[in-house]
Amino acid sequence: MDSSTVRIILLIIHILFFIYAFSVVFSYIFLSFISAIESSQYLKRNSFVNYNEILSSTVSPSISIIAPAYNESLNIIENVRSLLSSHYVNYDVIIVNDGSKDDSLEKLIKAYDLVNVNYLINYQVPTKPLRAGVFKSTNPAFEKLIVVDKENGGKADALNCGLNISQSKYVACIDVDCLLLEDALQKMIKPFLELTDVKVIASGGVIRIANACEIKEGKLININLPNKFIEIAQILEYLRSFLLGRMAWSRLNGLLVISGAFGMFDKKIAIDVGGYDTNTVGEDMEIIVRMRRRMEEENIKYRVAYIPDPLCWTEAPDNYKILISQRNRWTRGTIEVLKKHRKIGFNPKYKLLGILSYPYWFFYERLAPIIEVIGMLYFAVLIALDNVKWDYAFAFFVSAYLFTIMFTIIAIYSEELTYHQYTKKGTGFKLLLVTLLEPFVLHPFILYAAIKGNIDYYFNKKIKWGEMTRKGLSKTES
Repeated sequence: MDSSTVRIILLIIHILFFIYAFSVVFSYIFLSFISAIESSQYLKRNSFVNYNEILSSTVSPSISIIAPAYNESLNIIENVRSLLSSHYVNYDVIIVNDGSKDDSLEKLIKAYDLVNVNYLINYQVPTKPLRAGVFKSTNPAFEKLIVVDKENGGKADALNCGLNISQSKYVACIDVDCLLLEDALQKMIKPFLELTDVKVIASGGVIRIANACEIKEGKLININLPNKFIEIAQILEYLRSFLLGRMAWSRLNGLLVISGAFGMFDKKIAIDVGGYDTNTVGEDMEIIVRMRRRMEEENIKYRVAYIPDPLCWTEAPDNYKILISQRNRWTRGTIEVLKKHRKIGFNPKYKLLGILSYPYWFFYERLAPIIEVIGMLYFAVLIALDNVKWDYAFAFFVSAYLFTIMFTIIAIYSEELTYHQYTKKGTGFKLLLVTLLEPFVLHPFILYAAIKGNIDYYFNKKIKWGEMTRKGLSKTES
């Protein structure tokens, strides 16, 4: 191969990388702009809403909170108390004990005066069989609580069991270790009530990190910023993802995922599409894509809504081993969902879902880590060939770094202008310091987890989940 051919090949590769990098920057700027518009309009609309009317109305639609639990003995009592503290009127709480090997069930029975009852279950979605059965409390104070003990089948199977148990019109699926604020249900149900011209099939809310926060008897007492770098960096990640990313996709009605930590669904539609897929680790994303696909194929006007209020607080990984395991699973889930529903990709029949949402997730979520690693390897080859224009390379890296910093600062600024959850002195300085260091400290681990997720998906089929060791949200860091 002569030198002119090599130069042409290198030029083509340069152009392709430049186009991809430019498209990433443009998409982030575009989403930030759309998010700003939607956030402003949401705050303006909801400044006139009286949520007391929703929570006090006896005709408010029924909601079942479904919370799968597996070996949650450490914090199960506090977490259930949090779920039972909602100000909403017409709801119940279904705890699905998914074959726990610890004493979770025994603790629940003792704390909430539970007894085994005969309960009519409508088996609309196949699940693993019950183990000890269904329990309800003899204490009227806990009449809204239902505990189901079943054989282990995984989170998706436990959620399907909850769908079968529920007698409500809507279901709010939540991780049992999450802390739900008292007004969460009336805010999440609002889109289902007010959008009468379209069918709202699901709504999702912001997930916030509760590490270091003060929690007492299932209630959020004091919001603190953690001391560990890894935890603060994840707070920045969540701010970018929820305040800038999902807020914009909500405006476009292009959301492909509602966080498995907290989401509300029209139960009938969720059951009609077959419930949660038990053969994927990305069940939260998969059911949304399947529900949206059904609506598109039946030509029904619909919407997946999004609530930007901080409604749900969860525990984030506090060490890199658990973080890598978590992000590995997220990567494998994304691959599985996009592969399973590849029919909708770039397909005009599915409108915005097919021509915008799917391509975005494919190019900027699915392929981004792979392209980044290829770029690193390509740069190493250029160094070996002594073919690097160092002034150009330096300008590129500095520009990419500054854009990353700018995007994160916009997310922090959006948080300050809207919900302003972190009010303690010195918080801004900590966030800014972590913002400057995050691309060098946290991002390499995120990239490694994504690449490992790709490798595990294609070459290590035995891996199905990812361990997330909990320390419990009732602890308080100083």
